[in-house]
Amino acid sequence: MFDVIVIGGGAAGLSAAQVLGRQRRSTLVFDAGQPRNAPSDGVHMFLSRDGFSPAELLRVGRDELSGYETVRLETARVTAVSGELDDFRVELADGRVERARRLVLATGQVDEPWDIPGLAERFGKCVFHCPFCHGYETTGKTLAVLGRDVPQVMLGLYVADRFGKDVVVLTDGEHELPAEALARLDKAGIPVRTDRVERVAGELDAVEVHLAGGEVVRREALFHRAPTRQGAPFAADLGCEILADGCVRVDEFQATTVPGVAAAGDLARLPVLPDALTLVSQAAADGVRAAVWLEQGLFRAGLAGAEQA
Repeated sequence: MFDVIVIGGGAAGLSAAQVLGRQRRSTLVFDAGQPRNAPSDGVHMFLSRDGFSPAELLRVGRDELSGYETVRLETARVTAVSGELDDFRVELADGRVERARRLVLATGQVDEPWDIPGLAERFGKCVFHCPFCHGYETTGKTLAVLGRDVPQVMLGLYVADRFGKDVVVLTDGEHELPAEALARLDKAGIPVRTDRVERVAGELDAVEVHLAGGEVVRREALFHRAPTRQGAPFAADLGCEILADGCVRVDEFQATTVPGVAAAGDLARLPVLPDALTLVSQAAADGVRAAVWLEQGLFRAGLAGAEQA
């Protein structure tokens, strides 16, 4: 029986494990080795680690964890989670079952770019999801924004204001954008193309968007706010409340609605926030916060048990 099992070995999971290791809690981390930001060429807005490759950041984190004798890190795939406070069961693909008093879910989200040939393969390389993460590197470049609802299309206004010298919005077919949104784009000099996108080709600084009819829109980078889904079903399986956008509901302590289960990173958010922050630095902070309050709960439970004894 471990004190805590952490499912997910990204910035959130490793940060949680580090806090728990420093408090000498027996901690087991399972990492399936499929980080969301693996295609990216660098992590940004993480003080002292700006530009680090995602793989290098995780390597450094794992090396640091190796110094804590109560923390064990395994590359393994979790297939099922069940149980309740003080007795959670984590089943692995090899049939093994491990148990823990508390859980940290840090399994992240998975991006699902539109089904356009060439788009998914370029996601994180020359097709970018987040202007906070990758906008700076597109400063002064010709840009395209692929989307057809208001939040996606308004990204065109944002990148035009902050970074791009020449922006075009591609809706890949007819849209139902309100007149006000179209007027704002027109005022900013941002054209809206409704042609179907047949495929995306090229690389950073030489992206080719092939439209139906044969026209090729050449840009230096493309932004696409892709839909996402949970990286694993474990929060729902345990009965945690899931918000309308698919994120796990947490409170200010990263606690889910199931006692003993915390969620950290971009799979979870506070209900008062409109969206999950998909930043590595935020994920690390979530992991720290989750671990601190799980540790406090374990300590108080230990005191109560000693008093009863």
